Amino acid sequence: MTKFAVPQELNQIFDKNDATSPINRRAISRDVVRLALPVIGQSLLETLVFLVDRLMLGRHSTESLASMQISGPLVWSISSVLGAFSIGSVALVGRAIGSGDRILAAATARTSILLAVGIGVTASALSLVGLDSLLALLGAGDTTVQATAARYLSIVLLAMPLLLLSMVSAAMLQAAGNTRTPFLVAMLANAVNAILDYALIFGHWGAPELGVRGAAIGSAVALALNAGILLMILARRESALTFRGWGGESAALKRLLRISFPAFGDRGVQHLGYIGFITMIGALGSTAMAANQALISIESICFLSADGFGVAAAAIVAQRLGAKHPKESAFGAWIATALAIALLSLCGLAFMLIPKLLLSAFSPDKRIILAGVPCLYVAAVAQPFMAISTVLAQGLRGAGDTKTAFYVSLAGWLVVRLSATYLFAFTLGFGLVGVWLGSTCDWIFRSIILVIVFVRGRWQLTTV
Repeated sequence: MTKFAVPQELNQIFDKNDATSPINRRAISRDVVRLALPVIGQSLLETLVFLVDRLMLGRHSTESLASMQISGPLVWSISSVLGAFSIGSVALVGRAIGSGDRILAAATARTSILLAVGIGVTASALSLVGLDSLLALLGAGDTTVQATAARYLSIVLLAMPLLLLSMVSAAMLQAAGNTRTPFLVAMLANAVNAILDYALIFGHWGAPELGVRGAAIGSAVALALNAGILLMILARRESALTFRGWGGESAALKRLLRISFPAFGDRGVQHLGYIGFITMIGALGSTAMAANQALISIESICFLSADGFGVAAAAIVAQRLGAKHPKESAFGAWIATALAIALLSLCGLAFMLIPKLLLSAFSPDKRIILAGVPCLYVAAVAQPFMAISTVLAQGLRGAGDTKTAFYVSLAGWLVVRLSATYLFAFTLGFGLVGVWLGSTCDWIFRSIILVIVFVRGRWQLTTV
């Protein structure tokens, strides 16, 4: 039977009875599944809506679809990096809920919301002012595509505060143990988005035909609906994260920024590494680029599933540490990891057994399928390690140990992945297969380091 060691120093901080008390394994396992499934469902739903949006724009015009190659990554990068402070919100809210400190939980919620508005408004203003420069930086040489992207971004960037509000509100509810509500709200918002897209992109049901502007309006309305409903839920008097009453915001802000600052660096490293990664893939030619897009689309389903278990791990770790039960926090992270490994191993099995079928769903081009099949074999090996890395990193963030997560990400992306990719893809001449070998080396490296970190248990001493 697995033993969960507790560092001796914890006995001076946590309840000494926790060192000998039994772990309610069945209850924690149920909590992991209960928390993870709605997050996975929400992620898959958002991915589906993303694909539907692209299908609609592709049917409207080639320029509309091409503009998403610029607009999509830009919005994703801005929201991902700026939304990193929600990681601090998760750690603080989870600890407060676990310890029964409703005052700290509410103060953190209010502070996080105000921070989301402030960062969102600033990001919107700066992005819109520098929009032409951003488009030029992203290589939009085709003036028609650039103009189309500008029409989309001029609306979506205005909605950046709504996007950050949605992200942080959902994250705090998830940290409090409520993943079902954000999922249901996202389902409603995404349905509204799809309906508005259909009406406004093509001009159906008496609506004007607006093309990409219609898609942008649909997204903005959906974000407003999502943020509005989540804020109303948080504002309820009986909510542990209620906005009612003020006090403690200044102290909460200091703690929030201290935890979140490494998370900003983490996200920045990810995007910097991704740019280098994509640049190397681009050097392999158009067939490799197209095959890689198909491969990423296939693997994204697996990653989103792992991330769902990661959210569950973060919430359980934060709450159990707040309740001074470090053994339970460790067990929660390990059981989430085990479930993610099991699920992603099934994905890997599918990669091994039906690679051509999976790739043909994205392209009938035999060259793309031929290039992608061996990469899926490599990806199959990577799946368990991706599960371990994703879940345990989220567990560290839930504990508030964002520095360790940042250092592992820094070494993984900028040292292991980029150097291994260059070695396998170019020096050894493996091409696209070498790219996937490089990413697999990264996942294996992170898994080893994160397992060592978790086994040592020092992360349980993190103060938030």
